[in-house]
Amino acid sequence: MRKLYCWLVLLGGLLLAGVTSAHEVRPAYLELRQVAGDTYDVLWKVPARGDDLRLGIYVRFPDGTEAVSEPAAVLDGGAYIESWRVRREGGLAGQRVGIAGLPATRIDVLVRVIGEGGATQTERLLPDNPGFVVASTPSAWGVASSYLGLGVEHILLGVDHLLFVLTLVLLVTGWKRLLGTITAFTLSHSLTLVAATLGLLQVPGPPVEACIALSIAFVAAEIVRGRQGGAPGLTARAPWLVAFAFGLLHGLGFAGALADLGLPQQAIPLALLFFNLGVELGQLAFIAVVLSFMAGLRRLPLPATGWGWRLAPYSIGAVSMFWLLERLAAF
Repeated sequence: MRKLYCWLVLLGGLLLAGVTSAHEVRPAYLELRQVAGDTYDVLWKVPARGDDLRLGIYVRFPDGTEAVSEPAAVLDGGAYIESWRVRREGGLAGQRVGIAGLPATRIDVLVRVIGEGGATQTERLLPDNPGFVVASTPSAWGVASSYLGLGVEHILLGVDHLLFVLTLVLLVTGWKRLLGTITAFTLSHSLTLVAATLGLLQVPGPPVEACIALSIAFVAAEIVRGRQGGAPGLTARAPWLVAFAFGLLHGLGFAGALADLGLPQQAIPLALLFFNLGVELGQLAFIAVVLSFMAGLRRLPLPATGWGWRLAPYSIGAVSMFWLLERLAAF
């Protein structure tokens, strides 16, 4: 038993260290806007590493492509942004465009090709698939699949959002109450995601991120209070209400990430819908893993009341307070 507790402490410590240093990996962004039959404006946005460093990934056009203008570069908002114009006789339709250096990274690249008539092709490039073929006629499925994958990736890399969901799973007992709580959270963050993305609601990002960290600490404290035998708090009595209220904040956080990615102008509803669906699929997958892990723990000969069962809420609370102070300092 003592060895098992030692392993729990070790795993908890590793989780705490990993979560504290974790950050969301922003994708790179490539936009090719056709201004004439064979001429394209290029916008290339690469995540920055510090004040004067950038990831070593570069756009590789097919043979016969020439630069019409020299790249203009600027470091802005944690991203290295280049813009220039290229020309290729016959255009890029049917040709492969790749990202050199992408297989050596852990990020992905969102690609948008905008034709003269406004039709948009959207692609998502991964380290194991660093290229794509420019389509003659873009399809709606390309937009849907790309933003679905981005939604799943965002929630799974958004550690703060996952920790809030984890606190709800740890606090709420009974699958019906849990289902209602998660549904309330889903509805609320979907509302603010849509409103903020469409420009109906504008809230500064730093205060939102700080409040998200505070929401995690609040629910973690409720878990500790309940396990110490204290009177049930608001979250324990009405978890759906607290989940709905804090979900409004988390939706603003999702909208901030989506604003960085941008939306195809001719398919905004489709991209927004599938990004949100991706977020929900990733969230459900995470909950399924957590419930399976908890079911496995219950089969172990662990005491129902012991410091081992307090490890999760205390660790989550410590991480969230660290985030809160870090984000307040960034104001």
